[in-house]
Amino acid sequence: MAENDDELEELGISTSLTRRQLVRRGLGGFLIAYAGALPKVAAAGVPKYVHKHYKNTLKIIQWSHFVPAYDVWFDKTYTKNWGAKHDTDVQVDHIALAQLPARAQAEVAAQSGHDIFGHLSPQAGLEDQVINHKEIIQEVTRKVGKVSQVGFKSCYNPKTRKWHGFPENYVPDPIHFRKDLWNQVGIKPSTWDDVRRAAPKLKALGHPVGLGMSNELDSNMLLIALMQCYGAFIQNAQARPTINSKNTIEALKVMRDIYKRGMTNEVFAWTAASNNQGYLSGRLALAVNAISIIRSAEDANPALAKNTSVAPIPRGAVQRLGLEHVMGVYTIWKFSKQKALATRFIADLEIHYQGAFKNSKFYNFPAFRGAVHNYATQLAADPHKGKYKVLDLIARKYTANLGYPGFSNAAIDEIFNTWLVPQMFAQVAQGKMTPAEGAKAAENEFKPIFAKWRARGKI
Repeated sequence: MAENDDELEELGISTSLTRRQLVRRGLGGFLIAYAGALPKVAAAGVPKYVHKHYKNTLKIIQWSHFVPAYDVWFDKTYTKNWGAKHDTDVQVDHIALAQLPARAQAEVAAQSGHDIFGHLSPQAGLEDQVINHKEIIQEVTRKVGKVSQVGFKSCYNPKTRKWHGFPENYVPDPIHFRKDLWNQVGIKPSTWDDVRRAAPKLKALGHPVGLGMSNELDSNMLLIALMQCYGAFIQNAQARPTINSKNTIEALKVMRDIYKRGMTNEVFAWTAASNNQGYLSGRLALAVNAISIIRSAEDANPALAKNTSVAPIPRGAVQRLGLEHVMGVYTIWKFSKQKALATRFIADLEIHYQGAFKNSKFYNFPAFRGAVHNYATQLAADPHKGKYKVLDLIARKYTANLGYPGFSNAAIDEIFNTWLVPQMFAQVAQGKMTPAEGAKAAENEFKPIFAKWRARGKI
């Protein structure tokens, strides 16, 4: 990273990394060559425009949030107020999270669509189709302080020195577990070995653990995090594939054992909502997911919520280290007709992120910690007996970027979005490959992907 240390220091980013610091889709990825300064428009104050017919239109697409209150606030309050101040009709479209990658590819193919696209994982493969988001990073840094390491390594390309996205938020990924069931078997899920020992006992009680191995986002994030706990990584810090290792083999053995003794084959066909649904129905003893589970339980099943503990990812043989559950990344297409308005909108949202943090019920953590004042205090003040305090610990100590210990590059993007990691785990868990064969097969798939993107000058 020495070649760009001066630029990073200018942005207020430390260049010394901490040690705490993917069914196929042929979707490439894309970054932006837009370096215009942000328009100087106030983000607060009395709306300048009060008439109903606005001069401008800004189009945004993003997922249907798992905390519905967030979409209500964003669509009905935040964007309406912002639009009134900027003479802009802000139009927001929502789609299911699983549809986002294909929709992004369709807009790229058409060179037409929304001005702002909200992704749920880093999209380094889209680098050539988006603007350089550096100007937004700089303004937000001046106003609220440094971007987090997770945000930096998710959205910056040290090879091309471009910001291929703006890290709006990231979501801590705790485990949820039923205290009554785990008390019955006399084990707490502090380590993955604890989970392995408890799984058959919990299944015998009619409550299996829920760890997905399907072609969907939650399974992807969980399984990469499990690998990290055993010291296994898709790549190293130099963006060289390292999947074929004894550490990966050990992680595959652990998951195979948990599946065979303590899960059911439903996990191979799960969608991103399946572990939520399984846990909220009262059937699952454990699930790894963002706090959408516990927040839904508080509304629909208070007794289940009270009986649910939220904790950091279990420790593996090497460490305790998870991933962001999702990484909220905004990108502005090169073909957007409203680049200036889009940059202004993104900057304002992040600088004033308290509303997003509060209305997502602490689901969305700001990628710039200083964008929300005293959020650890806010977590502790939640009325549910301090249950959410642990999210601060998870966010600070146990959350790494996709692609750790390297950056979220285009090869990582392709591997993640073609589901190669879940497929590796599923093949081994189902007995179609040994752990060693699974790791070797993954390596044979990963190497050409890395070689392709390296030849294109992206890594």
